[in-house]
Amino acid sequence: MYQIEIDHLCKSYGAVKVLKDISLNVEKGSFVALIGPSGCGKSTLLRLVAGLEKITSGTVKIAGQVVNDWPPRERHVAMVFQSYALYPHMTVAKNLTYALRLRGRPKQEIAERAAATGQLLGLSDLLDRMPRDLSGGQRQRVAMGRAIVRDPQVFLFDEPLSNLDAALRVRMRSELRKLHERLGATSVYVTHDQIEAMTMADTVVVLRDGVVEQVGAPLDLYHRPANRFVAGFIGSPAMNFIEGTVTEDGRSVVLVQSRKQQLELPRPLQSGRKVWIGLRPENMLLGGTGKQQSFSVQADTVESTGSMTFIETEADPTSLIIAQSGTAKVDAGTTITVGVNNEEIYLFDIQTDLAL
Repeated sequence: MYQIEIDHLCKSYGAVKVLKDISLNVEKGSFVALIGPSGCGKSTLLRLVAGLEKITSGTVKIAGQVVNDWPPRERHVAMVFQSYALYPHMTVAKNLTYALRLRGRPKQEIAERAAATGQLLGLSDLLDRMPRDLSGGQRQRVAMGRAIVRDPQVFLFDEPLSNLDAALRVRMRSELRKLHERLGATSVYVTHDQIEAMTMADTVVVLRDGVVEQVGAPLDLYHRPANRFVAGFIGSPAMNFIEGTVTEDGRSVVLVQSRKQQLELPRPLQSGRKVWIGLRPENMLLGGTGKQQSFSVQADTVESTGSMTFIETEADPTSLIIAQSGTAKVDAGTTITVGVNNEEIYLFDIQTDLAL
């Protein structure tokens, strides 16, 4: 059963088309992440579902009902923004229950919901505090609690963790996913951070320039990207791309990169065809093994974080990133051999960027 159904949705601001014919279904109880570069339309899509923006064309259904002309308060959705947007003159308890008090709910019900939400989010000891006395993580919990206390059909999150420091974001990521599972709610989560999307979501929707590029489970997008854009966007560091030309026998490709060396193709292609070869940095191993193909490149910079070493090659015509586990003993300026497995080579058409 679908909780949200988006059909041929378009949004324009004057002559500028922000969303272009978006169709998407969100299953009840699922966690869906919308990702893409800045300006791709992911926040606009969320605001159209919430009713905060007027739809140019197309339809949005929530629980089977067309809600195009419904005001936000009637859509049974709750939104958590990047900004905590807490009322500074109200206690945590009053911030949590503000919407209930506006609706004139009984005092006993308001108190019970505040206590239950506070316990769920670990805020029970903070209900009498003011927002200025809370940490960033605690304020974000209050913002989420304000959405939870309304018992909505859909939770909409617009980059809720982007104001937190790196360590707190990792912890809140885990807490938010656990919260979703406890509530059994339907959640749509906007983020520009593909690591957040990969670790939290059941389904990831990749957008670019107002168009859906691919929809799928996180690992499906990682292992089977539909095109070069998705392949480069999913994964950190990003996938390397090398231009190449298929040899006469159709079984190998001559690399424009790396002094025109050759790699065997995972499957035959048309002779003379121009392709992009995709290699993930974590799949490129120094030295290689007897079962791997190899080619030579020159190291330009070497950076080590202790757990990982990142090697950037000289631009010839574009640089490559090689990611190695642990500390790799490589000096800048030296020539290194890189091995790749045949099944870890991705191919994309150089004209359309579609996966082959």
